[in-house]
Amino acid sequence: MSYYIERLRELREDSDITQAQIAKVLGTSQTMYARYEREANELPVRHLITLCQYYKVSADYILGLNTRK
Repeated sequence: MSYYIERLRELREDSDITQAQIAKVLGTSQTMYARYEREANELPVRHLITLCQYYKVSADYILGLNTRK
């Protein structure tokens, strides 16, 4: 499993947000977002940027390149 998958789930769960709520932020369906968290589909860069802005963290943090948010 890619490290970013764990970070996506951790950020979402720590914020008490559902997959459906994050999917709405990204402009996609809950089903598609669930596929990102299962690594069935790769997360598009545009969604990575949106998630960084939403959670106020760096892309390096989500990607596991840095342990600091």
